Amino acid sequence: MDFDASLLDAFSSSETLVAGVDEVGRGCLFGPVVAAAVVVPLSAISRLIEIGVKDSKQLSAKRRLELSQQIKEFVPAYQVSYASVREIERLNILHASLLAMKRSVERLKIQPAICLVDGKQAIPNLTIVQKNIIKGDERSSIIAAASIVAKVWRDELIVRLARKYSEYDLASNKGYGTAKHLLALQQYGASRQHRMSFAPCQVSF
Repeated sequence: MDFDASLLDAFSSSETLVAGVDEVGRGCLFGPVVAAAVVVPLSAISRLIEIGVKDSKQLSAKRRLELSQQIKEFVPAYQVSYASVREIERLNILHASLLAMKRSVERLKIQPAICLVDGKQAIPNLTIVQKNIIKGDERSSIIAAASIVAKVWRDELIVRLARKYSEYDLASNKGYGTAKHLLALQQYGASRQHRMSFAPCQVSF
């Protein structure tokens, strides 16, 4: 993780607290967008790498769950927040994603010295110093840890919602626009948890 290595040179203390911030579900048709913030001292970067933390998209569901549990057990603080479907519709998905990330940071019980934020968009009105990193979940184990925690939390939420909205195959697709999900939208229309501002949800009969 090339960016993490540069952090060790930027701060004088290995116990400096750094937060990684990432969101998941931005491209979904169903459900909230979820963000996580994970705080670690710089000295723990090697531990993240040692246990196998990397971009959540490169991990199996089973491995993400294992790593999420390990991360939450040893980091000083973490927080998961979300922006609802209603907020996505009101703000648009970009600004809703930034809102979810801001909520995660602001609800942390420990304030980090800096937040590493995945992507090129800064979190608006954040009082903590932040650094945007494009492809941050690939370049920083701290951001990757946040992506894992957020992904597991959101997947578990969608699986619970799948019991109520069984026709959309949500347990398998986690709200993404798979062929079965799109077919279900054509057959049954959109639910209250679908993002109507997203074109595939704008079905008519």
